[in-house]
Amino acid sequence: MNFNAGVYYHEKFSGFSASETLIKNVEFEDCQFERLSLVNCVLEKVRFIDCKFNESFLSAVKPQECRFLGVKFVRSRVIGFAWTVAKVIHDLEFEECQLNYSDFSYLKLSGIKMAHCEVKEVDFAGADLSRGDFSSSDFTGSRFYNTNLNEANFQKATNYFIDIRNNRLTGAKFTFPEVLSLLKSLDIVIE
Repeated sequence: MNFNAGVYYHEKFSGFSASETLIKNVEFEDCQFERLSLVNCVLEKVRFIDCKFNESFLSAVKPQECRFLGVKFVRSRVIGFAWTVAKVIHDLEFEECQLNYSDFSYLKLSGIKMAHCEVKEVDFAGADLSRGDFSSSDFTGSRFYNTNLNEANFQKATNYFIDIRNNRLTGAKFTFPEVLSLLKSLDIVIE
């Protein structure tokens, strides 16, 4: 299947696979992707509007000048995804996904959802993640620096290291005992 230079509305794509491919100038609106596999692909000027990816695999994808508006990923692996080269991202949701080694640095993603996800070694430096839902997710090795986490939900999230001195956390929600990890940045002794 060739996706280049087309417009797709309210369609379902199942089992499509591509590797080291350029997909360019395509618009998908209200489309569903089941078991999609993209590896080392470049998406150039592709628009996803109100789309859903289910049980899909996207690895080392570069979304150059792409738009993601109201896009939801469910039980998918979105690994090493270079979100920072996308043009517009709004209302992004991930449920039960693996997002390891991805880059969200310096993006404005207020209200993003990453619930029940594996979010290892991900860069969130300088990002606006205010009002985000990160509940029950694993953040092993992820980087938060100068990140806006105001009113974010980290309830039942694990393995995060958030330095309270250089991140904004007003109104953020955490659960015990993992909330104690916020004290690590203070270099204090608790007995």
